[in-house]
Amino acid sequence: MQDNFCVINKTKGKLPSLSFSKLKNDILGKEYSLSIAYVSLKKSKELNKTYRNKNKPTNILSFPLRKKEGEIILCPSLIKREAKNFERTFEQFLGFLVIHGMLHLKGLEHSSTMEKAEEKYDKKYYSRNRHRILDDEGRRGRILQRRKKS
Repeated sequence: MQDNFCVINKTKGKLPSLSFSKLKNDILGKEYSLSIAYVSLKKSKELNKTYRNKNKPTNILSFPLRKKEGEIILCPSLIKREAKNFERTFEQFLGFLVIHGMLHLKGLEHSSTMEKAEEKYDKKYYSRNRHRILDDEGRRGRILQRRKKS
């Protein structure tokens, strides 16, 4: 059987050593064909302007192409910068964003249902810590953040 998954690096940086294949099969199914592309800040900004009319780079974009086919675009330099704001490593935040993108490809919109699914997959694949969801008003999305110790 052909693997319905590929990763493309359009940046000069080294790719993280995370495997998204099992995650893809768990969320979208084995028959779903998914490509993940890593792009530069410039390309991220260009795509965000073209498809969302927002003139700034974004950490992730999800594009459903057909019923069982989609693409996720990631901007690693922005993800690295943002990870620190959410007390996560680059790999943890990247994993969470890929989960978020796959759930959008599955058809979920921002909601408590999506938040529960994000928490479930994040705990299963990338984190053993307790988390809480924060509303990121600037991006009209949801972001996962580690609960601060008091």
